[in-house]
Amino acid sequence: MKKLLLGNEAVARGLYEAGVEIASSYPGTPSTEITEVLSKYRDIYSEWAPNEKVAMEVAFGACMAGKRSVCAMKHVGLNVAADPLYTMSYTGVNAGLVVCVADDPGMHSSQNEQDSRHHAIASKVPMLEPADSGECYEFAKLAFELSEQFDTPVLLRLCTRIAHSQSIVDVGERTAKEIRTYEKDPTKYIMMPAFAKRRHPMVEARTRALIEYGERAPVNRVEMGGTALGVIASGTAYQYAREVLGDSASYLKLGLVNPLPEQLIRDFAAKVDKVVVIEELDGIIEAHCRALGIEVSGKELFPICDEFSQNLVAEKLGAAVPAGRKFDGEVPGRPPVMCPGCPHRGLYYALKRQKCTVIGDIGCYTLGAAAPLNAVDSVLCMGASVSGIHGFNKALQTDSEHKTVAVIGDSTFMHSGVTGLINIAYNESNSTVIILDNSITGMTGHQQNPTTGLNIHGDPAGKIDLEALCHAIGIRRVRVVDPYDLNACNEAIKEELAADEPSVIISRRPCALLKTVKHKAPLEVDPGKCKSCRACMRIGCPAISFKGGQACVDQTQCVGCGVCEQLCAFGAFKSTAKED
Repeated sequence: MKKLLLGNEAVARGLYEAGVEIASSYPGTPSTEITEVLSKYRDIYSEWAPNEKVAMEVAFGACMAGKRSVCAMKHVGLNVAADPLYTMSYTGVNAGLVVCVADDPGMHSSQNEQDSRHHAIASKVPMLEPADSGECYEFAKLAFELSEQFDTPVLLRLCTRIAHSQSIVDVGERTAKEIRTYEKDPTKYIMMPAFAKRRHPMVEARTRALIEYGERAPVNRVEMGGTALGVIASGTAYQYAREVLGDSASYLKLGLVNPLPEQLIRDFAAKVDKVVVIEELDGIIEAHCRALGIEVSGKELFPICDEFSQNLVAEKLGAAVPAGRKFDGEVPGRPPVMCPGCPHRGLYYALKRQKCTVIGDIGCYTLGAAAPLNAVDSVLCMGASVSGIHGFNKALQTDSEHKTVAVIGDSTFMHSGVTGLINIAYNESNSTVIILDNSITGMTGHQQNPTTGLNIHGDPAGKIDLEALCHAIGIRRVRVVDPYDLNACNEAIKEELAADEPSVIISRRPCALLKTVKHKAPLEVDPGKCKSCRACMRIGCPAISFKGGQACVDQTQCVGCGVCEQLCAFGAFKSTAKED
């Protein structure tokens, strides 16, 4: 049956047909849909884990028990999971284990632009890279076969364009795999030094075997056309080159990007007059070719930053842009903003009014850094706000303790913020942490997390009590505020910053986009009372604008949160609700 599938959907379908039994992930754009689609197959087990390290360890435990398993994450999530990955390379597997990682060239939804191929090289784990949805489907299946054939976890690398573009996939039926028997084997699974030393030579032997496999594997293929130019590429870069150059060039299309073949590259280079390596982000294939003594062009032509396009490839190679693929018009900027009724807006406004230094974190609330709020001072990585404020306050002591806060979302707190709070309690820094509890994992598309009381399927699940958790790890001062109540927010922030001990404020209000949230009637502006002071514009609500010199509310966007109403000194905002 032929289907039009996103790359992530195709990966999920391939994993399912290959007999995966256990899927554990943490949501992260652009990888999230892989696990979301897998969760729809109720004959396998799927879950959201608190973070990527946990997810990978769950998948390892399942594969060791004898069932094919998978975990999925974005590139920065692989950093979190690197600890188990590097040692899993030594232990190998029992049943197959696939790790899906989605890179984000162009940083559409990420804080850096790292190239996950470095993790494959450093951990000495094979990596496959598909170039369209059809290959996503096929490579997902192949990844399990390679995992079991070579006794290794296998990385399946996508990028944003492959994960979120569509192409035709000829899908089949699920093939149930017999559960492999678990056998106790300390020398394989217990990585204490004496046993790990024996495993390392096996890893090196496996790499040599994988190089040999790559020399003849169908995933690495030569497509001969014109011989004046030979292109070596993988993934989306191959697609761009093919669209621009067509049959005027020859191609070595690499699907196994770690370890890279050697003789196959030499043979291809000998058939063409000039070799160009086209690869997004770092020059890994280029460096490999040069190490083999092959003269190639690469990063002197193509940038090391940002994602590529057909236009870019055409420009750098002096080729014509394919018809209908170049857009020269001006595209208006559409910066991301917090939604109308976002519960974070009122709290950030209170923090700005009190001139707080705000150590930020990863999530929707990162948008508090944007104008007009401009309320965030730093954003590093998941959980870093809680650890960071501890270091900041230890460094500056009383100069910062009573005017600095950390902000972190409920899902991010469970991901990696709780350990930082333990450090605050244990090492006794006078720090105030604000947990922005919007009852969901917001930025990646409303996935459940350990604080929501629902699992990946929306069924009732264990629910973490944030107040009890904070108390249990040694924080005595814990209070809850409604971020729609500006006076309550101001009072809580002032009191907790004034305290001489660690404290936590839980800003609790569900995400305004949740389907279960019932909103109040939208507001409107009384033109007779509006004095055009623009105080309402300071919160950056998309539902509020100025027309004809007065404030105006777009009632199709307004959810009646009332934050603007509290800001207006002239009572110009009023509800449109009809009185009974």
